[in-house]
Amino acid sequence: MDIVGFLKSQFICHLLICYIFIVSGLIINFIQVFTLILWPINKQLFRRINCRLAYCISSQMVMLLEWWSGTDCTLYTDPESYHKYGKENAIVILNHNFEIDFLCGWNFCERFGVLGSSKVLAKKELSYMPVIGWMWYFLEIVFCKRKWEEDRKTVMQKLLNLRDYPENFWFLIHCEGTRFTEQKHQISMQVAEAKGLPKLKYHLLPRTKGFAVTVQCLRNVVSAVYDSTLNFRNNENPTLLGVLNGKKYHADLYYLMLFTFSFTFGRRIPLEEVPEDEQECSNWLHKLYQEKDAFQEEYYQTGTYPGVPIVPPRRPWTLLNWLFWALLLLYPLFKLLINMINSGSSLTLASFAFVIVMASVGVRWMIGVTEINKGSTYGNNDSKQKQK
Repeated sequence: MDIVGFLKSQFICHLLICYIFIVSGLIINFIQVFTLILWPINKQLFRRINCRLAYCISSQMVMLLEWWSGTDCTLYTDPESYHKYGKENAIVILNHNFEIDFLCGWNFCERFGVLGSSKVLAKKELSYMPVIGWMWYFLEIVFCKRKWEEDRKTVMQKLLNLRDYPENFWFLIHCEGTRFTEQKHQISMQVAEAKGLPKLKYHLLPRTKGFAVTVQCLRNVVSAVYDSTLNFRNNENPTLLGVLNGKKYHADLYYLMLFTFSFTFGRRIPLEEVPEDEQECSNWLHKLYQEKDAFQEEYYQTGTYPGVPIVPPRRPWTLLNWLFWALLLLYPLFKLLINMINSGSSLTLASFAFVIVMASVGVRWMIGVTEINKGSTYGNNDSKQKQK
């Protein structure tokens, strides 16, 4: 193993990265609280400031993917559509197969300049999570309890609030509602059979009501729907822990390209082509997922997608932002550590060791949130319910 790869795999490096992320995130969350005074005075200024503050947090995650693990991003798309990415509001439909698919979605938001303003439809529990969950609260992220009877009114109101948003944004949505697993796929296909819907091989049935309401509320605000499918070459199944370790998944691409993924982002569908009627919109989405399944089948057979492969340029801002916070926060940490060692106090050193242990547990818990085998049971408990 080369020295760079060795350093990337060391737990102390992981702790320092997580220390920078958590402490800087909490500082930014604290600043976001004070921006609330702007809301009744100048709502648009509040939003613009929080887009920049949110970027300072989410770009650190993207930095890990782009600079720490050396991710190579290949985009298959129509060249005419490529020039519109980042210059318009869009609904982005993503598949939900990998532990880091959310991070790959952020990666493309970053490369097209909409990372700070990007939106998602997220489960309510995430709003209580420090750093990212609190950041999302100030970004006016749409949270839901995954009980449509309770969610519908709240989701519609939050979506309608975005109609005057001052920044271009992408609304990222996983229509399947949960990550793909064989167990969930089996249940989903039982629902498909009961409803007389065509079965899918590589996706779960989409949950159409949330998508239909999103289209309804954001019509005339959003210009297009981007149909997007993420895959990793050579059947790799990367994890956030792997990214943190800088693990080399593709030796034939050397250590510069540890994760290599293809992202078909090529179907830009003007929003006026998406039906307004809820049932027609539902039928449209089911048809789209049948087409996505065909794209996936083609990828497994050929190792490529239709469309022109393009590598969006990597921007330096994620790395510069991380370096800023590293310089700001590591100096007082090292100074504190030296002072504690010089003090020679057993109690002080024991306290520091306890903090390190607790920090390591916290880091592992945060990573565990992304793991598929510890993911949501949403979908597993639906075998006796109708698909939303």
